[in-house]
Amino acid sequence: MAAADLQCCGFTLTAAVRAISGIIALLGEPPPASRLLQVSTLELNLPNLISLARLLLVPVTIWLIISGRYGSAFWVLVAAGISDALDGFIAKRFDQRTRIGALLDPAADKAMLVSIYVTLGMAHQLWTWLVILVVFRDALIVVGFLLTQAAAVPKQYAPLYISKINTGMQITLVGFVLARLGLGAAPGWLDPALSLLVLVLSLGVAATTLGSGLAYLVRWTRILARSEQTL
Repeated sequence: MAAADLQCCGFTLTAAVRAISGIIALLGEPPPASRLLQVSTLELNLPNLISLARLLLVPVTIWLIISGRYGSAFWVLVAAGISDALDGFIAKRFDQRTRIGALLDPAADKAMLVSIYVTLGMAHQLWTWLVILVVFRDALIVVGFLLTQAAAVPKQYAPLYISKINTGMQITLVGFVLARLGLGAAPGWLDPALSLLVLVLSLGVAATTLGSGLAYLVRWTRILARSEQTL
């Protein structure tokens, strides 16, 4: 292969990695840009293996929910949350942050959360419109990011505060639904109160999902409008 071809392939691969990194950063909770500058070269260390294991738990979680084993799915979600905290602690405490970890960690978190929403929706344990709203919001962020990349505008975007609130509420909702369905420890007289709590959490998720989606839409529109003015 000619040297020019190798140089072209290297440039294309670098651009692809940067685009994927930016998308995952917006969907999840990425480390600050200053930390990304400190990460070492690609390597699969202990924190990355923990993140990879969490990613591999996604099909297991889907199967458990489809099979009606909500209690087991709840404990898998708990284990995923613990592993998320653990790999982050190890990476920071022992300075094992890597580029692949900066991609793999939020990707595993988002894959787990979206998969649980879709599967619970298929099992009629969450409103279909709520699942569609959650998935559409993430798709909107991806499309907006790709459009800004095509317009050759600056590439660093911090996640919005309302997006962090939305992520927290999404986790709380599915965790509560799985616990209620799988553990069944609450007495029957609490059912009306628990149903009301699910309703409140669902509406909270819907509101923050809609709000964060609209906020990102406004952000992309302003960025693209400024890029058009500079042409």
